[in-house]
Amino acid sequence: MVTQASPLAERGRDSTLEPVIEARRLTKRYGARVAVDDLSFEVRPGEVFGLLGPNGAGKTTTVLMLLGLTEPTSGEARVVGVDPMRDPLEVKRHVGYMPDTVGFYDGLSARENLAYTARLNRIPRAEAAERISDLLAQVGLAEVAAQKVDTFSRGMRQRLGVADALLKDPSVLILDEPTASLDPEGVVELLALIERIALERRIAVLLSSHLLDQVQAICQRVGIFYRGRLIAEGSVRDLASEGSRTQDVVEVGAQASDGHPAGVDLLTAALRGTPGVASVAPDPDAPGRVLVTGAPGIAGALTSALAATGLHPVHLRTHEERLDAIYARLVHAAAEAPAAAPEGRTVSLAPAPRRSIRRAPGRAGHRRPERSDQDGGNADRSNRDGGDHDRGDGHDHRDDDAGGPR
Repeated sequence: MVTQASPLAERGRDSTLEPVIEARRLTKRYGARVAVDDLSFEVRPGEVFGLLGPNGAGKTTTVLMLLGLTEPTSGEARVVGVDPMRDPLEVKRHVGYMPDTVGFYDGLSARENLAYTARLNRIPRAEAAERISDLLAQVGLAEVAAQKVDTFSRGMRQRLGVADALLKDPSVLILDEPTASLDPEGVVELLALIERIALERRIAVLLSSHLLDQVQAICQRVGIFYRGRLIAEGSVRDLASEGSRTQDVVEVGAQASDGHPAGVDLLTAALRGTPGVASVAPDPDAPGRVLVTGAPGIAGALTSALAATGLHPVHLRTHEERLDAIYARLVHAAAEAPAAAPEGRTVSLAPAPRRSIRRAPGRAGHRRPERSDQDGGNADRSNRDGGDHDRGDGHDHRDDDAGGPR
């Protein structure tokens, strides 16, 4: 399925706003193996940031560190200004989290499941009832609110999961593989819902996925993971212009000296011998034009070649590189030269400043509290499904990079 970039994905982020997610040199090791290596990035309100990489690349480990569910070996993070390791309960008050597999009580209705989450979060009954009705309408489940969840499709469960994550009115929404196992129609519906939430609520969304076209559809910025490292970060346009791009594809149309369209044969003859041109072929979508494949930045040379043969260019457009091609190119470059990147071994096209993260007042020195489902207004689906994945025994019990369930 090819998903077109949405207006949200093309909209620039507001750099004047303070980031609500900050990671600085986060590292997670399991013995000699590094699951996440020197990770730095930030997300601002109203922005959708995509963590892109294959299963086992380090995405879920990163999410768990941001939630305070697994401790980093080194580095630091702040979520809404709070250190997840020092005060995970405070982080949970402000973060809605939807894991890749959302757990609900099948014998309860959609409304009853959300009411249960509201009670765990100690949301007053009247306020909870109003929020639940609004959220069920927002995710398109108002008409089936009284139905038991065991009758729901996978897509309906995922939409209910989004409502559950939004119930506490969070500042940050973290979605781990939200479209996993959905059919194409379900994917389109869920991505549209996530886009609408980010636009209307102006909350920061961190979306972890291995599905490239879906990330490109709604994310303003993308971080590409490879073997635990963030090898590139920026908008799709920034990543496409990064220096290791190997070729451009340019649409070309021109007029002859008499003002008539030049046509495919004249264009081909004029451009085929241009230095840097690899191929010239008819454009299947535009009769009379050609597609020229050549070295990056070839468009200028094509203009000169047309002028030299008496042709006047009337159409010259370089195709924007798709995210799947960008991903393959950058991963190949990282595999060929794993030690070539600068400080932190991370190539960042929109680098976050290297600085210490602000500490929330009065939090330094606080001991990490014990967690339970009755955690004073911080329960979410990760709690219900055994959400404390770091049980104090030195091992993480739910981690995609440690062999745990995904």
